[in-house]
Amino acid sequence: MDASLLPALEDVLMVARSGSVAEAARRLHKTPSAISQQVRRVEEHFGVALFERDGRGVRLSSAGEAALGAITRLFDQAEGVFELLSELAGEPSTTLRVAASDYLGKGLLVPVIRQMLEKRAPVRFAITTANSVDAARWVERGEVDLGLASASSAGGDLVRQPLFVQPFLWVGPRQKGKAPALRERLRHEPLLRLAPGSVGRRMLDAYLDRERIRPISTIDVSSVSLLVSYVSGGLGIGLAPALALTEVARSRLDVEIAEVEPLPVELMTRENFRRNPIIERFIDRLAAEGRRAEQRTRALLGG
Repeated sequence: MDASLLPALEDVLMVARSGSVAEAARRLHKTPSAISQQVRRVEEHFGVALFERDGRGVRLSSAGEAALGAITRLFDQAEGVFELLSELAGEPSTTLRVAASDYLGKGLLVPVIRQMLEKRAPVRFAITTANSVDAARWVERGEVDLGLASASSAGGDLVRQPLFVQPFLWVGPRQKGKAPALRERLRHEPLLRLAPGSVGRRMLDAYLDRERIRPISTIDVSSVSLLVSYVSGGLGIGLAPALALTEVARSRLDVEIAEVEPLPVELMTRENFRRNPIIERFIDRLAAEGRRAEQRTRALLGG
C-alpha cells in the first residue's frame, strides 16, 4: 500500500461528494488545480478513470461508483481511529454529522441536541437540512453520519432504525361555517407542492394522477415548514406530514387525513458506522423523542 496516496484519496472523496472540483477545493481550503492534480495522481497510479465531465462539474464514472463505498469506509475507519486516540488521551470528542428535513429537525433533533448541550456532552454537531431522498443519498455517500428520512426514500445498503409512523394530512386555511372537503377545494384553490423528487411530492403527484385532479394554480415550496407557513397565512392546500402540524394552532387550519399510506420515519446509518457511547446516547434519546412525536401526531388526529 502506498500510504502517500491517502491525502489524494481524501480529495477524490470530496470531489465525489460535492460533484465539483471547485467546491471540493473550497471545502478543503486548497486550490482547484491542487485538487485536480491529486485526482489525476490516483487515476494514473491505478490506471482507471474515476470521474467524467458533467456540464460544469464532474460525476463518478462506473469505476468511481464501484470504488466510492470502499473509499468512504476507509475514511470512516480513519475517523474512528482519531476518536479512539482522543479518548485514550483523556479528551474524548465526537463530531456527529446529521441530515434531516426542516420539520424533522425541529420536531426531533432540536430537543435532543438541546439536552446534550445542556449536559455538556463531548460532541460537536454539524446539521444539514435536506429532504428525505437527499438525506439517504448523503448518508450512503458518507457526506453525513446519520439521516432522518421517510421510509420510501433511496439508500438500499443503509441500516435503518424506525422511529415512528406518521400519516399525511391535507391541510388548508380554516374557513368559516361548513367548508367543503379539502380534496374538493383542490379544484379551485392553489395547490402547494414540495420539490420534485421529494417523498411528499411523489405522493402528491401519484394522488393527483389517481384522482384525475388538475389544480388551477400551483405554488412550489422548498420545505414542509414553508408549506405550513403559506397555509397558516391563508393561502393554498397542501399535503403535509402530521408531525409538521402538531405545533400549529388548529384554529387557523382545516386538516383531513389523506388517502395515502402512512410512512415510518427512520434513522439511517451506514453499516460500518462506528457507534461510541456518546453516539449511542444520542440515538437512544432520538428514539425516545420519536415515541413522543408519535403521541403528538395521534393527539392531532384525536386518537
